[in-house]
Amino acid sequence: MSQADMSPIAAAPNLTEARALSLHIDEELHQEAREYLRAGLQGADNSHRAYMADLRQYLAWCQENSYEPTPLTPVALVEYITFLGRTRSFFTSQRHLASIAKYHRQNNVESPTTNEQFKVFLKGFKLKKTVRQKQAPDFSIKQLRQALDLLPGNSTGIRDRAILLLGFSGAFRRSELAQLDINHLLIDEAGMVIRMARSKTNQFGEIEEKAVSYAQEPDYCPIIAIQQWLDLLNRDQGPLFVRIRKGDRITSQRLSDEWVNLLVQQNLGKSYTAHSLRASFVTIAKANGADDLDVMNQTKHRTTTMIQRYDRRRNIRKHNASGKLGL
Repeated sequence: MSQADMSPIAAAPNLTEARALSLHIDEELHQEAREYLRAGLQGADNSHRAYMADLRQYLAWCQENSYEPTPLTPVALVEYITFLGRTRSFFTSQRHLASIAKYHRQNNVESPTTNEQFKVFLKGFKLKKTVRQKQAPDFSIKQLRQALDLLPGNSTGIRDRAILLLGFSGAFRRSELAQLDINHLLIDEAGMVIRMARSKTNQFGEIEEKAVSYAQEPDYCPIIAIQQWLDLLNRDQGPLFVRIRKGDRITSQRLSDEWVNLLVQQNLGKSYTAHSLRASFVTIAKANGADDLDVMNQTKHRTTTMIQRYDRRRNIRKHNASGKLGL
């Protein structure tokens, strides 16, 4: 290599390339940072959809009543919550308040939800409204078996059997069932393990696992039902539960969580919801002697208080000691 090749002038192009690379990397970092900020502002997908729906209604009300949406005055907020209270429960109105507070934070203005007079109003609003949340009813094992026995033997019936049995035995939320992929499942002679990267109580991507055991009766075994469905899918990746078109044509289109809810109502009755799968799991498991830690390991609840709320044995008609007095 000559001396000319070693001169600063000869090295200049390399320095320019290095600077260009540095700028390119910085721009990538900026883009990543923007994505993290966007995710932080939006939260989980379901939470973001609820927020956007609340926000649309709030902005429309402000426009209709000639109020500036930010910052909203405490008096105007009292009017809005009173308006919501005509058709919404306290807990739904509380969610709307959280959305309004978030909207104000995003616009860097103080939220009227922190106003002391508004807090007094909210206390009275809560006292006057019915604050008992409507709970999804639980079903019995007998009811579940009867529903399963009525399913057809075609592709739709095989898929629906797998959804109902896995949803119940795994204590899944409907959103979790809809988000499952085939590669989330591990099946062997010991049972089945389902690995989930995200859930309602796990929004930061830590891996959570649920275990499902073989049932004594093959017709009601969640693992056998899943295996039969996997045989029909005949692939090793992609969404687990998908739509089926006319003519028994299995698609690759993922089912929505709303559809999972509809499936439960169609097969168990309109009074039930997809949440009944979790409520029934907790109630039946507890009645059969499972302790809170065993149940929490499946439901992924953080506290025993939530388990007690899910345990439908608190139903005073179904579970009451007055019928066990021997009279």
